[in-house]
Order: sequence, then structure tokens, then C-alpha cells
Amino acid sequence: MSEHIHLVPLHHVSVTDAAAWHRVVAASAAHDTPGTPPPEPASIHARLTTPALDSHRLTWLATGADGAAVAVAALRLFTSPGRDHLAELELHVDPAHRRRGTGSRLLSAAVAACRTESRRSLVAAAAADGPGEAFCRRWGFRPAMTLDHLLLRLGDTDGPAHRPPADGGPPGYRLTGWTGTVPDGLADAFALAKNAMNDMPLGDLDYGHEAWDAARVRAMAEAVAGRGDTLLTVAALHDDGTMAGYTEIVLPPGTPARAQQYDTAVVPAHRGHGLGLWVKAAMVRRLRAEHPGVTEIETDNAEDNLHMLAVNHRLGYRTHRRTREFQLGLPAT
Repeated sequence: MSEHIHLVPLHHVSVTDAAAWHRVVAASAAHDTPGTPPPEPASIHARLTTPALDSHRLTWLATGADGAAVAVAALRLFTSPGRDHLAELELHVDPAHRRRGTGSRLLSAAVAACRTESRRSLVAAAAADGPGEAFCRRWGFRPAMTLDHLLLRLGDTDGPAHRPPADGGPPGYRLTGWTGTVPDGLADAFALAKNAMNDMPLGDLDYGHEAWDAARVRAMAEAVAGRGDTLLTVAALHDDGTMAGYTEIVLPPGTPARAQQYDTAVVPAHRGHGLGLWVKAAMVRRLRAEHPGVTEIETDNAEDNLHMLAVNHRLGYRTHRRTREFQLGLPAT
């Protein structure tokens, strides 16, 4: 069945646009990933209007004959050296309006924008074995990485996250933490530790690399705060002043029940001491003490990131869904 669809590029996302976007995303999520709460309208508005770190975003709204939104797409175009070949697509179609060509039209618009911006690679995520995966495969995306999404329910009492280590942690290390932007005295050390993320397993995904310095870690925190989220960090410091590892959690605005895990990394020279487990367990205890309304944490790991999966399972995380990252090559024309 055909449907008259109008694609609207959104140069300025209004609150009304964000509400329409939310309705499409909520309907799509309820159908494809039941049990996964969609972001709030205010969070969507903030995400679509707040400048992202080292990138810019193009957005489209697809509306039917009655003017109601039936699909949305956002294309993030990375601009930093090492990632300026890359674009990332988020695309949702209301289940009631699928299989009518709307998703394909949005994808065509995104691919055309990628070519205009001289991008050679487009990545997109979809629920494993769901309609989004079928769509990606149909249009020539290749599967590049499978992610296990795990949940830790903070009401559970099993696991090291709920038992402080008797010895206070590995000898020669101490914990520190902050909210928001890293303190000035730790910014350079934190940036060096951030670069440890560049050897994280990414399957076959051509995601490039990121170079971190003090200015960039501050800019990242400002971007998170700009969209209304709260960034929490716990880090392990060595006696020589090196930041040996860290973990980050992001809390959406308001009183969220679910926190989102961001980066966790241990600097190569400090691996083998259990620091990843230590900082993540400390973060769980910090959440329980400072944010008692948070009842669960969601994280994701590449299925070949066996070490971090083992750490998370020791903490009490349990797999609850899987997604796949797909990649589409865009050879120059």
C-alpha cells in the first residue's frame, strides 16, 4: 500500500518536532525492543538541539498526508581527525507505517548527505534479528559487531558491587571521583586514561580512533551537561599520580530509574590488578548512596570483549537484549 509521505529536513528542532519525534521512537521501541524505556521528549529535544562533541547532525521528519510524523532519521557526521570518514545513522519508522518505502526514502536522503560530506562509511544499529536488522541487510549494510546489552538491578545483593573489598583495593592505588567536568588537576591524567579506549574490541567496525586531551574531556562533559544529563566518574589513581582506570555513568534528567554506563577503561600498563572491577563496584555503591532512585544500570559490550563481559557478570549484570552494528561502505563516485 502506498502512502503520500513528505520528508522535512529539520534545521531547527522545536519542542513540537521533538514531541513528534518521541512518538515515533516510542512506538518503534515498544514494537522492536519491548521493555526498553524510550527517552523522554525533553531528552530527545536536548539531544537533537545540543551540539555533539566533534560532530554535527542532520535530521529529517517524515510526515503523512495528515501532517502527523510517521518516521524520523538523524545523521551524525563526525568531524575529528581519525573519524572524519564516518557517519552514524539513527532511523525509526512507526510500525503502523512500515513497508511503504518511508524508511528507504530516509536512508536515501542520509546516503546522499554522506556523499555530499565525503563520508566513506555509514554505521547504524538495530535490534538483533529484528525488523531493523532485516532492513539493513536488505540495503547492503554488512554486520560489523554484535553487542550484548546487560542490566544490573541495584536491589540485588549478590556480587562485589555490594561488598566493599576488605583490603580497600589493589596496593598502590586509591579511588577518586567527581560529577560533571573533571577537576583541573586531573584533566591531563584523565585524557591519557581516555585514550585507553582506542584498543576496545569493536568487531569489524571501522569506527576510527579518538585522540583525547584535557580540552576534549572538558568539552565532552560540557556536551553531556548541555543536554541535561548528569555525568558521574569514578577513577583509580596510582601512587605515582597516573590515572590507571576509570568508569563513567550518565543519568538522564529528573529522577531516572535507569542509569546508562558510558566508558570503562584501564590503562594498559595497569591491567591485571582488577581495577576495572574495582572502579565499577565503587560506582555502584556511589549510586546507591547518592542516587537511591536509580534502580538499575544498563551497559553494553561487544560480544568479543570477553574481559569486560566477565567483569560485568561478576558484578551481577545479566544479558537482556542484543543489538548489531551494521556498516555500509560508500565508495567515491
